[in-house]
Amino acid sequence: MDFSTFPVPVHNDGRVNKFKNATKGFFRIGPDTKRKFIMRIKLIAVLLFAVCMHLSAKSFSQNITLAEKNSSLQAVLNKIEQQSGYDIFMQTELLTGSNKVSLNVKNEALTKVLDRVFKGQPVTYAIVGHTIVVKEKTTQATTNSANAPASLYTGKIVDAVTKEPLIGASVGVKGGGKATSTSLNGTFKLNLENGDGTVLVISYIGYITKEITLSGTTNLGEIELKSSSSSMKEVVVTGDVAIDRKTPVAVTTINQRFIEEKLGNQDIPQLLSVVPGVMATQGDGGYGDSRVNIRGFSSRSKNGNVAQTINGIPVNDMENGSIFWSDFSGLTDVATSIQVQRGLGANKIIVPSFGGTINITTRSTDMDKGGFISQGIGSDGYEKTSVLLSTGLDKNGWAATFQGSRTQGRGNADGLNFLGYNYFFNVSKQLSSNQSLSLSLMGATQTHGQRPDESIADWQNAPQGIRWNYELGVKDGKQINPYNNNFSKPLFSLNHEWNINGSSSLSTVLYATYGTGGGGGIQGDAPRVSNLYSPYDYTAAEKANFANPDGSASTYFYSSHNNHTWYGIRSTYRTELGKSINLSTGVDLRSYDGTHYETVTDLLGADYVYDPYTGNSAIGSRSGDINNPEHRAVVGDKIDYYNKDKILSGAAFAQAEYSKKDFSVFVTLTGSETANRRTDFYNYLNSDPNQTSKYVNFFNYQAKAGANYNINEAMNVFANVGYMTKPPYFDNIFQKFTNNINPSSVSEKLLSYELGYGLKLAHFSAKLNAYRTSYNDESFATAYFDQATNQLYTVNVAGVDELHQGLELEMKLKPIKQITINGMLSYGDWHYTNDAGPSTVYNSQQQAVKTVNKVYLKDIKVGDAAQTTAALGADIDVLPDLSIGGNYFYYGNYYSQFNFANAGQPDMHPYKIPNYSIWNLNGVFRFKIAGLDAVLIGNVNNLLNSKYIADSYDGNLTGNVNNVLVYYGLGRTFVTSLKIKF
Repeated sequence: MDFSTFPVPVHNDGRVNKFKNATKGFFRIGPDTKRKFIMRIKLIAVLLFAVCMHLSAKSFSQNITLAEKNSSLQAVLNKIEQQSGYDIFMQTELLTGSNKVSLNVKNEALTKVLDRVFKGQPVTYAIVGHTIVVKEKTTQATTNSANAPASLYTGKIVDAVTKEPLIGASVGVKGGGKATSTSLNGTFKLNLENGDGTVLVISYIGYITKEITLSGTTNLGEIELKSSSSSMKEVVVTGDVAIDRKTPVAVTTINQRFIEEKLGNQDIPQLLSVVPGVMATQGDGGYGDSRVNIRGFSSRSKNGNVAQTINGIPVNDMENGSIFWSDFSGLTDVATSIQVQRGLGANKIIVPSFGGTINITTRSTDMDKGGFISQGIGSDGYEKTSVLLSTGLDKNGWAATFQGSRTQGRGNADGLNFLGYNYFFNVSKQLSSNQSLSLSLMGATQTHGQRPDESIADWQNAPQGIRWNYELGVKDGKQINPYNNNFSKPLFSLNHEWNINGSSSLSTVLYATYGTGGGGGIQGDAPRVSNLYSPYDYTAAEKANFANPDGSASTYFYSSHNNHTWYGIRSTYRTELGKSINLSTGVDLRSYDGTHYETVTDLLGADYVYDPYTGNSAIGSRSGDINNPEHRAVVGDKIDYYNKDKILSGAAFAQAEYSKKDFSVFVTLTGSETANRRTDFYNYLNSDPNQTSKYVNFFNYQAKAGANYNINEAMNVFANVGYMTKPPYFDNIFQKFTNNINPSSVSEKLLSYELGYGLKLAHFSAKLNAYRTSYNDESFATAYFDQATNQLYTVNVAGVDELHQGLELEMKLKPIKQITINGMLSYGDWHYTNDAGPSTVYNSQQQAVKTVNKVYLKDIKVGDAAQTTAALGADIDVLPDLSIGGNYFYYGNYYSQFNFANAGQPDMHPYKIPNYSIWNLNGVFRFKIAGLDAVLIGNVNNLLNSKYIADSYDGNLTGNVNNVLVYYGLGRTFVTSLKIKF
């Protein structure tokens, strides 16, 4: 939910940040203490490394000693794994019906022991590298010899659903021996001699192992691996995942390994910085307060034009389109992929995807039994503990997965303490061979401190530097930040998958989400302990309140509540119309209720808050209750405003896809009706029929088409074009906090077209895109703070047009097997194409204070994101189990946000932020502890501790560095995590 012009936190009654002198961080402790602390860390690291190496060395042996009698196959394999140091890869359900094992061997070769263990079993094994793969016995094709003909065998390994090449998949001869891995385009070459074997075993983390029997054919063609979790297949049907070299959209997919190795202590948006056209910043630095822009379109509140879906479920705020990452910060532990579709994307439903769509796919029905436990520690007291358990799919068709985590820390600036609990639960049932049911629950409960942006001069003069928090205070000897955000948002979903027959299927998801929480702050004035950079003295404010003769509060804490209840259903029917045409049709229904009000949380020594009604329903007000005009509020009472917002939405869509050989084309049509209603309990008498507005309806639609042509196995070209409309956001429909309908509120429109080229070779791949997007009838109803008058104002500007166009390039190079180099370059030209107006500015009492007849926007650059970005990264396998990686990011041509209403004369331009760059570093060490897979990961972000402006607001378009409010980017941070898989 939206809290204010900058993210506003909440202060719960009695809940404070319980730490002393938070301004004293690690770099301010005494040198002796620091030296002892570092020495202890080094000692612990050395001891841990020695223990791990001892355990690893002890367990790595190819000779086995076992004495077993009537033991289960799984128990025997676990012991072999512990002794040999080899990984065991198996689907638990395959062991159902296996025979008991009895054997007594001493210092015997691994392969001989395995032959005895699997003798007479319904399963068999293959050794691929250092992995023992358990597979069901299959009938081998008849050949003239026990061995495949000597030859060079080739093929390509791809995901069975998305057709993405699986880079680094293992391909080896069954039973051990020769093996290789796939290249950047998923291809492999394996030279076999007579006697090497007849069966290839293909495996990849997160996929079901496959065996290929060799005969006379040396080109094995495209080999598809199926995911060990059913989630991706479900999302492709229910959701809108793009398929490589088929779906004609610009797309980048981030896999599970990248998430694990690069995330560290960052939010999800920071992972996306490697994608061309994408920029992410961490705003005030608060937990989950990151934002993301795609092609110049923002995910900010009241301007949300970047869509987010989780397993095909839309999760953008229904009222303002924004994305709040703190609501789903734990998703990275269960995400199998994050796909960024830039531009039109593959969405069939209407979502705020003018800039692009972020599709997150999580675990669902896990085929394998297992899990992990993880512990991370980092700078500024960062700690994260996470655990995941999966039962695997049993013989009765049941599977369950649970994940939970706890994250806490002091934050990257003073007063930004945070605590978050994240959870994920899924239980699935295979109803029959063609039907399945899956129930999921995911979400987070969190609280974290926040802070406002400030002038550059104030940041530079602050003794705390960029860690300074203007709002930090002290009360009863304890530091406190009244601006603390808290929110809880569970998301329930029930998926039903039905393969009706060989050519038709029906996929349906029912979902519900319940959001509670919001943000708060302080009303009134409090003195500071000394100067501007010292904390507010709330103890002094208590004394001042106590001295008021009438007992009223001059200063008090409040909480802004933004609760919602959201229900939805999305159903998709797919059928094949002949061999080359697929038709998808479906519905998307949503019902949303938002409730907004303020409550008193701390009277600061007073008896009550005097909350008189000071407005009227004609001009609007956010002050007082007309039904209780002399209200004296105590802790827990509602004050200031109280309204409920209702949004109903119904849509139908159809998509036809034609695909034959190397050519594919699609056409999508969607129609949607949205109804908006507002109920105001404070500005209208309970007897007034206007207390609840009538429904305001908007009909919207989208029409998209695209085509892809695969020139050959390496190259493809695509093109797409689309026209989309979406309803205005809720605050643009109703004027000035009243039920009065804004007559200039119309649906926003977008026309976009794009060309793309792709190249995939064994050691080099590249994608090049060119796009042009016209964004019309954009409207703004927003609040802003004016430094000159120290007042809060609101303004409504409609009829704004923008043009977003640019080029995007992403590349990947693998010069040798051990080195992978990634790069991207994005150049944009985003600017306003027309002047707008007139617009009226209102003060906090909703009185008109200024009318701007013409807003001079034409040719002004669109702000809030760098229009030129570049990234370069390298990952190096120093040893088979040790890799290091580095990433460089560059941002240029970056303009400030500004207030449209102040563009009252021509040739005004917002402040241009200086270009900047940052470096990140990570290292990964994979090893075994007592036969269990373990990974130790270290991440350092902003390695050089660069100081740069990450966000800027130039309200008056002066272009002057002295008149902007900014957030600086975070300084150097680090985190180390240990994950043990079982």
